[in-house]
Formats: sequence, structure tokens, C-alpha cells
Amino acid sequence: MTLPLNPAMAATEAPPVMEARRWLAEARLPEGLPLINVSQAAPVEPPPAPLRQAMAEAVLTDPGAHLYGPVLGLPALRAEVAARWSAAYGGQVAPAQVAVTPGCNMAFCAAMATLAGPGDEVILPVPWYFNHKMWLDMQGVRTVPLPCGPGMLPDPAAAAALVTARTRAIVLVTPNNPTGAEYPAELVRAMFALARDRGLALVLDETYRDFDSRAGAPHDLFARPDWPGTLIHLYSFSKAYRLTGHRAGALIADAARLAEAEKFLDTAAICAPALGQRAALWGLHNLAPWLAGERAEILGRRAAMAAGLARLPGWRLLGCGAYFAYAEHPLPEPSNRLARRLVADAGVLMLPGTMFTPPGDPDGQRQLRIAFANIGRPGIDALIDRLGSLGT
Repeated sequence: MTLPLNPAMAATEAPPVMEARRWLAEARLPEGLPLINVSQAAPVEPPPAPLRQAMAEAVLTDPGAHLYGPVLGLPALRAEVAARWSAAYGGQVAPAQVAVTPGCNMAFCAAMATLAGPGDEVILPVPWYFNHKMWLDMQGVRTVPLPCGPGMLPDPAAAAALVTARTRAIVLVTPNNPTGAEYPAELVRAMFALARDRGLALVLDETYRDFDSRAGAPHDLFARPDWPGTLIHLYSFSKAYRLTGHRAGALIADAARLAEAEKFLDTAAICAPALGQRAALWGLHNLAPWLAGERAEILGRRAAMAAGLARLPGWRLLGCGAYFAYAEHPLPEPSNRLARRLVADAGVLMLPGTMFTPPGDPDGQRQLRIAFANIGRPGIDALIDRLGSLGT
């Protein structure tokens, strides 16, 4: 007898990063070429030593680090985020408008749980972040693809043409995963106006905000007194402070919506991990100079990645920023087959554009995402050499 399976779950694709790891198990790496892994966009080094020491002290001396906490997060962390976001964006964010979540993916899931149900629609720019698409699929929410244009930027007018009576939200990620594109403030403002005028939510995922190449605030939405009626903002402490295993994210929205999100979070996780929250708060208080150095290093790797791809005949850089380069390749096979061949032929693990686009999308078959942030500049040079050896 076969047990029943939720059809929405059955129709959801398998996790792409886990699929890529299976390629490693099935392939033999080339002799003498250590693996270059540019498949996953997450820090691979532990938090800086002072933060680890603070976390160790919390484990030993703070009983609360081992207990359930408030569903919407530590009050001190919520207040600190509110104050810092208000200052950074030149606006007003109250502690009651901040929730701390077990990672930014959970912030997205919680936001969507309050917005859309089976049969509703959400607009996602293509290429999209696959975990966003997967969650919508699991919930029976229809994903409406919004193809990006030059610079891998979505067009507000094209988005407006996709809005129907079932549309509940427009989702933007900036700096973008997978393309690295940094969305101009005027584009974000135009998407906000569209969402506001049509009674939709604008869900703005700024996971990689700390590695934006621009000085100052990347947009002015929090300076608008009416932002709580339209904007839902997502953030990740994991990328800023290398806390991926400790699951710390943030959801900023109208307090009434957070009261609804609290129902989801209490059911799904009860609360964000206590140690991760304490680490995030310590990082906000103490690690600004260190984070500035991390940003400078990532921006240097971005420049090296762009310069390296420019030397490869036939390759075309479509977007580059934060942790990612998104490129069009000149090789004859589609990207899903090419990505698997790269493991055995070049000792390189990266994700194909087909994992970020609708099935059969011809653009995805020519594209690859390169998560270069973890390999350093010597690693980037080695990667370019290996890609160049493939020919055209």
C-alpha cells in the first residue's frame, strides 16, 4: 500500500542545491583538479572569532540561550533592528513592525502565509530564487513569471500587465539571487506604486543588502509614511555574520500583519533559535567595521569575476553583484547538461539557469549561476581558466 502524498508537494521540484550535490557523488573529479564549488550562496567560514566567543559565553552563562523565546523574537533584537533600519533608510520602523525568524526563507514563508492561498497568484521576476518558487508551489499558489530585460531588471509596466483579480503580491530580490542585479531605487519605487495602487503587497527580499555596491540606502520606501500598507521587507543575518547554521532572519511589516505571521511562526518553529538571535544582536552592536571589510572583499571578488568572464570568448555576463554572477554560455549543450559535465570535465560545481526559470525556458538553457563569493580571487582566476579550457 502506498501512503497518500499531497499533490502540491509532489509537483514541487526537488531542492536544486541537493540535486547538484548528488552530481558530485555520481562523478569522478578530474585528476589533479580540486573541486571549485560555486553552487551555493552561503558563507562557508565560521563567524569571526569575537562573535564565536560571545556565543560561547552565552551558551555557558545565559540560561535564556537554551529556552523558547517570544515567537516574534527577542525584544532587544527587534528594537535594535527597528532603530538601525530607521537610520539606514531615513524612515520610521517601530519594534512592533519587526519579527525575527528562523532564517530569511522562513520570513518569506511567513509573509506568504499571510498573503496568499491555493489558487491565488504571486508575480516573481525570472530568473527567480528557486526556494521562493518551491514554497508557492507547495501552497498551491500560482507563480506568474515576469521575464527580466536588459541588466536583468524587471519592468514595472510588464508587471502591471500580469496583475489579475487573483494577484496578491509582487516579489523582488535585490541584490538579486540568482543574477546579482542591484535594482535601481526608481525601479523599486515604481514597483511599490504599482503594488499600492492595485492593493497588492510588495515583498522586498534584501538578504544581500550588506554587499550592495552602492553607498547609502538602496531605496527610500521606509521614508514613506504609508510603507506599512504595502511593503514587506525580508533580511538575513546569516549572510552578514556567517550565521547560516544558526538561522536568523528578519521580517519587517505592518504590526497587524505580524500578528497574523505569528500564528504561522508559532506553528512552524515556535521561535527563532535563541543563540542565533543573541549572535545577531551582538553582531549589530560590535561588528560594523568587520562587516565593512567583508563587503569590500566581496566587491573586490565581484570585480575579479566580471573581469575574468570578459576574457572568455563567447561568454556574456548578464548580471553581477553581491554573491553572484549570472552568465550566458556559448557551448552547444543546454545548461542543465553542461552543469553536470563541468563536474567531471573541469572539477567545477555550479547551477544551471534551468533551476531558476520555468520548464522549457530557452533563456535558462543558455545560462549559469556562479556563486563566486566563497572562492576568493585566486579561486576566481582558476575558475576562469577551467571554463576557458572548455572551448566554444
